[in-house]
Amino acid sequence: MPHVVTQPCCSDASCVFACPVNVIHPTPDEPDFLTAEQVYIDPESCVDCGACVDACPVDAIVPHTKLTEKNIEFLEINAEFFRKQPDRPRPILAIPPTSPKADGSNTLRVAIVGSGPAAMYAADELLKQKRVRVDVYEKLDSPYGLVRHGVAPDHQSTKRVSRLFDKIAAEKGFRFHLGVEVGKDITHAELATTHHAVIYAVGASSDRKLGIPGEELPGSIAATEFVAWYNDHPDFRDRTFDLSVERVVIVGNGNVALDVARILTSNPDDLADTTIAPHALAALRDSKVREVVILGRRGPAQAAYTLPELMGLVRKHSARIVVDGKDLVLDSVTKRDRKDGKLAPGLLKKLELAEEIAAEIPAADDTRRRIVLRYLASPTEIHGEDHVEAVTVTRNKLTVKDGTVKAVATDESERIETGLVLRSVGYHGEPVAGLPFDYNRGVIPNDEGRVLRGETAVSGQYVVGWIKRGPSGFIGTNKSCSKETVDNLIADFNAGRLPAPSRLKRRNLLAV
Repeated sequence: MPHVVTQPCCSDASCVFACPVNVIHPTPDEPDFLTAEQVYIDPESCVDCGACVDACPVDAIVPHTKLTEKNIEFLEINAEFFRKQPDRPRPILAIPPTSPKADGSNTLRVAIVGSGPAAMYAADELLKQKRVRVDVYEKLDSPYGLVRHGVAPDHQSTKRVSRLFDKIAAEKGFRFHLGVEVGKDITHAELATTHHAVIYAVGASSDRKLGIPGEELPGSIAATEFVAWYNDHPDFRDRTFDLSVERVVIVGNGNVALDVARILTSNPDDLADTTIAPHALAALRDSKVREVVILGRRGPAQAAYTLPELMGLVRKHSARIVVDGKDLVLDSVTKRDRKDGKLAPGLLKKLELAEEIAAEIPAADDTRRRIVLRYLASPTEIHGEDHVEAVTVTRNKLTVKDGTVKAVATDESERIETGLVLRSVGYHGEPVAGLPFDYNRGVIPNDEGRVLRGETAVSGQYVVGWIKRGPSGFIGTNKSCSKETVDNLIADFNAGRLPAPSRLKRRNLLAV
């Protein structure tokens, strides 16, 4: 009875190390781990021990006999991954080498700024060592960052990773300082002088701009603000959004865009049993939104959403999903690879799903809300006097140069009437006082987690998560990212390269 990885997969990879026969891939040491949309279980080699089920923090792994009609396709997706890549190594997985132990006469003291997934995974790695104390500083009154305030409220399985974080927070040597803003309530210099090391896990808190006329009009908003609002982020509870319009346009087609579209077109009664903020639920009950248009500048093969998220939308959501067949244009490389049977299984399935949607003929009396997936479409101007009224969208064509697919604007354009435009084109990190910063990439320069000033490592300063590598990967990607940083921190401590902290100063900071 093979086990199957399904939609909630967070790429934590705990299952990889729990598996005694190495049938779960890609592993963190394989080159495609950071870009894979999930991990996969080889049905031919699975011995049905169930170790992966116990290790999975989001309950994404189930026996194939317990798959429902809505996720049965994951059985074939897992199998196809290994059919396309038959040379995956399948020996018994070696236990990864343990880091040097911080077991000297002094306790290693580490401060972590931020409490999202990267921070919690870093704390977990640190607390596996001897004589370590970890202080986690979070400016909000509640922890876990995007798990709490970024994951859609109807994705309860994904939010279950917080149970793992609760266990980490309960470990001896861990202390939360909630409601404490570093740089305001306590200085960066104080953290540096009272700890051997400081790990910055501050994420990428700002959104990327579109850079088009009319973007600053009221009604043109970052999707991240809308997400924070319906997830009850304290800084956004008092925000209001105009949901009296019939059509909303979302620019960008990543997973966040799909989340927002799904929430906007859901039956409020279906959201009532989720973690959605009460004020958001009340606003959605009065919403007049009937259609959400999602714009992607390139073709369906380059769409930023993942296969699991698209499948969840198509198979489980009550709204009608719409794709115009004329938008299903493939670049020359994708066409060739598809013809030759060389497309990755996940990408092939994404294309097939889009084609399946386009081929669907709705019933004449279909009155469901709609989510329209548009490809090869870029906004070029947002119109309105004192509020958004419409957006001009230009049709693109695909070109390939040196293996890179680019979208090039054509002369064809159209005007889409809307009163609300949500941009969802990525995140960008913000500078941290006193630390170097790469403004182009939106990250703190680093070498495998060690903060760099020029080419020199800054003693005792480290980074994890999006501020380290940029806004990429999934919740679980932070596990291997954080381990790399902590391994280097431990090595520096044992080599005597970290400054000894001064006596910890007791301040009126909330520790829980």
